[in-house]
Amino acid sequence: MSFESDPIANARAQWRWRGLDRPAFADVPAPGQVSVWDFPRPPELVPETREIVVHWGDTLVARTRGAWAVRETSHPPTFYLPLADVERTLLRAAGGGSFCEWKGPAQYWDLYDGQGRLVQVAWSYPKPLAGAEVLAGCIAFYAHELDCSVGGARVIAQPGAFYGGWITPDLAGPFKGDPGSNCW
Repeated sequence: MSFESDPIANARAQWRWRGLDRPAFADVPAPGQVSVWDFPRPPELVPETREIVVHWGDTLVARTRGAWAVRETSHPPTFYLPLADVERTLLRAAGGGSFCEWKGPAQYWDLYDGQGRLVQVAWSYPKPLAGAEVLAGCIAFYAHELDCSVGGARVIAQPGAFYGGWITPDLAGPFKGDPGSNCW
């Protein structure tokens, strides 16, 4: 198969920023911070031992110290929590899906508590691509409508409707999803 006819290779080749150098517009990290511009592309999958907690109002959705942080150039980390540490009775398969050139086909999830529903608030990779196999038994949550914390620090959702990274005080940006960041 030629490079031109390989859509995954084509998608992977489009990225200019790969964590090898910081662009001039990148924020200088303060003491105790890391720059998302130092994260690699393809992304690295790193075990996360800080406690991660997800609440939907007063309802505990997940609590774990066994997550995986996916760290990709220009993105705050996306945290994938083991399904064993998620209140699975709240999860409902949602319609739709997407494809990541690094992780593979995604399945979306709603949260449903018998009264309220958050639509497509989570996603997983049941059959991830090579290199992302550790994500097979995990789920990630968009933080926009949830209260999430990492190591006790409250999370700010990554800008944009598509991206699922979690911004914590230990990160320096700017972050993909901000206006004008499509080509990052």
